Amino acid sequence: MLSWIASLAAPWFGPSRLFGSYFFMASLGFAVCAAITFVMLPRITKWLPRDGGRAFAVNAEASVGKPVGAGLFFVSLFCLMALLFLPLGSAPMLTIPLMLAATVIGFIDDKRGGLSELTLGSLDAVLALGAACAIYGFHPVSLWLPIWRETLIVPAFISIPLGAAVVWLSINATNCSDGVDGVSGSLSGFAILMLGGLLYAILGNAPVSQHLRVVFNPQGAEWSIYALLMVGCLAGYLWHNAPPSALLMGDAGSRPLGLLIGMLVLATNNPLFIVIIGPVLLLNGATGLVKVALIRLVGLRIFPNVRFPLHDHFRKEMGWSNAQVLVRFIILQVGITSLLVLVSLKIR
Repeated sequence: MLSWIASLAAPWFGPSRLFGSYFFMASLGFAVCAAITFVMLPRITKWLPRDGGRAFAVNAEASVGKPVGAGLFFVSLFCLMALLFLPLGSAPMLTIPLMLAATVIGFIDDKRGGLSELTLGSLDAVLALGAACAIYGFHPVSLWLPIWRETLIVPAFISIPLGAAVVWLSINATNCSDGVDGVSGSLSGFAILMLGGLLYAILGNAPVSQHLRVVFNPQGAEWSIYALLMVGCLAGYLWHNAPPSALLMGDAGSRPLGLLIGMLVLATNNPLFIVIIGPVLLLNGATGLVKVALIRLVGLRIFPNVRFPLHDHFRKEMGWSNAQVLVRFIILQVGITSLLVLVSLKIR
């Protein structure tokens, strides 16, 4: 929207041409989202529900009574800013309704103290399928994989279910990682920042993508603006969520964050980026999903002495403080992700 307005003003006001720069729009959007979130979050806490603690979670009593559902505010702000900062008709705009739906579902879950697993899983599947259809469309999709040199042309009846599975996994892994002050927001923020950077500088840059033999995404720069807007919102939120937190994002924040990560992964045209970009998120959250699924479906118990999510295991069994979990998980995420990204791009 801003870029269109600026194009009309360009003949009379030269500096307005800056709004035609994707880099400038991403940077400005980040700053605006961070500032508004930082200023407004403490002012809306009186309207948020209060956390009632979670069964079986370690130190759950520390969160009891804190405002929860802050994600409803910053995700709504993110969607509003996306309409403002993205070019009209850009690909990410199609996914804004899905982000709003995810935060509303999460907020209802926060307010009611928890919807059933079947209900949440089914709603997540609908959102994931909608995201895959919005991003991939109903035509063959070009995918690339690390190590594999050639581009794969995948028909829609395979790419859409595959994409939906990636998004569903991302939603639930991110949601399960929420439980220690700052962990889910920090790990998600770093993953989104990395994906935004890749989509802008490599996958959305035709000469670079051609040199590295990866699939070029002509909307890569638009997706990078989308990503940076959320990173800005998370920056403002994490200021208040640093240990000890003053408020919590709840499912209203963690579920749309997972949705966004999954959608950005689909935009890279490499479904394995869900592992490359979010290794600690997956280890922390998705491993618990696998353990529960194996127990319920086939009666197989794996890692019987390990608590899931893993952040609970480290706090309960190894005595790590919340701050130690936060810092160490961030170190692992940054280190592992940086290495895997370099390997995936260079070994082709």
